[in-house]
Amino acid sequence: MNITVTGATGFIGERLVRNLLEAGHSVHALGRKRSRTLPPAVRFSEWNSTEAEPAAESLAAADAIIHLAGEPVAQRWTPEAKQRIRSSRVDGTRNLVSALSKQSQRPQVLVCASAIGYYGSRGDEILTEKSDPGRDFLAQVVVDWEQSAREAEALGIRVVPLRFGVVLGKDGGALPKMLPPFRLGLGGRLASGQQWMSWIHVDDVIGLIRFALENSTVRGPMNATAPQPATNAEFTRELAAALHRPAILPVPRLALKLLFGEMAEVILGSQRVIPQAARSAGFQFEYPELRPALVRLLSE
Repeated sequence: MNITVTGATGFIGERLVRNLLEAGHSVHALGRKRSRTLPPAVRFSEWNSTEAEPAAESLAAADAIIHLAGEPVAQRWTPEAKQRIRSSRVDGTRNLVSALSKQSQRPQVLVCASAIGYYGSRGDEILTEKSDPGRDFLAQVVVDWEQSAREAEALGIRVVPLRFGVVLGKDGGALPKMLPPFRLGLGGRLASGQQWMSWIHVDDVIGLIRFALENSTVRGPMNATAPQPATNAEFTRELAAALHRPAILPVPRLALKLLFGEMAEVILGSQRVIPQAARSAGFQFEYPELRPALVRLLSE
């Protein structure tokens, strides 16, 4: 396949590009500038996603598009940051789809990053792809983001928004930020620890993207989360055990709010998400349980 990838130099994108090349696919990356980490075999076109459509030649021969680009959510949400978070997702996806509408030969599938932020904080409620969206800032961003991607369906393109949970990997995502205090024996639950964390191993993220690419019957939103979510207290306990360290110092809610402002509500939110669509379609998770996933990551 000829595959165009946005966000190719991010935590997930870098690993995905290597995987696609190893599988014999041709990759064309889109971004602000070419990164030194991109393999020489990858073609590259510059694209400022919020300002313009991507270059026509970057899409002309594409059999598939994987759209991962977006401003990081994990930052203090100033008004400017919130605008960047929204625009990079909604406007960027709209510009991409607009460019696709002008192609005489269009890709078969658009796999677009999304997020379980779609659901908002829902306590102990079990959430599937059929659950209603939340009403907070991030939920509304994700609703509009997915709507922008779904506009490609009118072009005859199969669209699969992947709602990512907390992606665990050794080289990026949430885990490296957690490790230093835990290794010092200073880790602990966040606030009460009863909030649900819907996590997924990065290898299963890559597997789900490939699954969505290669299975023509897969369409619509898919939760990219492991089948067994954990409470924050359970996650803390398993991470400490994997590191052979204690975890006895909880982080107070007030401290998180002082540090992160409004974004602390995302950190403290509870989302018990189940990957019902992926399991119904026959996807087999390599890491369905938390302990083996953490042990594997920490042994790499």
